[in-house]
Amino acid sequence: MHHIQLTNAAFEGRNSVYLLGAADDAAPTTLVDTGIATPDVRAELRDALAARGASFADVDKILLTHWHHDHAGLAGAIQAESDATVYVHEADAPLVAQEPDAVDALHERQREYLDQWGMPADKQRELLDFVGTHDGLRGEPADVTPLSDGDTVSVGALDLEAVHLPGHAAGLLAYSFERDGRREAFVGDAVLPKYTPNVGGADVRVDRPLQQYLDSLERVESLALDRAWPGHRGPIFAPTERARDIAAHHDERTERVRTVVEEHAPATAWEVSAELFGTLSTIHILHGPGEAYAHLDHLVREGELEQTDDGYVSA
Repeated sequence: MHHIQLTNAAFEGRNSVYLLGAADDAAPTTLVDTGIATPDVRAELRDALAARGASFADVDKILLTHWHHDHAGLAGAIQAESDATVYVHEADAPLVAQEPDAVDALHERQREYLDQWGMPADKQRELLDFVGTHDGLRGEPADVTPLSDGDTVSVGALDLEAVHLPGHAAGLLAYSFERDGRREAFVGDAVLPKYTPNVGGADVRVDRPLQQYLDSLERVESLALDRAWPGHRGPIFAPTERARDIAAHHDERTERVRTVVEEHAPATAWEVSAELFGTLSTIHILHGPGEAYAHLDHLVREGELEQTDDGYVSA
């Protein structure tokens, strides 16, 4: 396996792409994720594959962890040169295929949430301008093969099991496998080594985003992984402990959100976000209030807050 790091200046820093099978004539050449669809990143990936004796045309399989552009952006371009099979969870398949109804529904739901979260008009315009100018990062549509939880994709001697971990994205998949007596997994953005994946704003299609993400972290623990290969930065050598740390972080944030509402009620998701994160720009204009909303929604469902026309108040 080769770990390739690609530039990502638009979102959360360098992306990790994993190349399997290139040195094994009996195994299909496989990529886990692809990076963002910019000319520079495309050239980076071509060069990285060439250094390992492969090219876009050699790729047989692409396993996507989720639909976000920095993970799936180049899948369509690679498939166009190689006729590779592109695998992705069934919940994210319509977005990777860029089905117009699915893309329009996502954008419509985003716009509805921006109003619901109380985002000011000028920040909405700033966000929509950013999204519009970066729309090309999603790349070309791909012909996808949907996966469900528990499905298996074989890559030579490795059998990669699809593990559904919704929260950051509705269709986020990890791919779990055994190697040299260790249990490992490609985990995408389900668990990251240096910061916590966004929930609430990163995929507005997710119902009860915080609860689903906490459930996914419990599932990561249950996998008893010896090593995890995330979608950004380097490997995680204690995945169970990292999942527990992220869950504890969200417990602390939930308490912080409760305190903000008690001090500033009625408070909108945008106002809570300002207390948590301060001034926001670029994609964080979406992620900040989305994160606040995920915790507010969780507290409402737990009966600790109420949502009114003016914002959230203590129950």
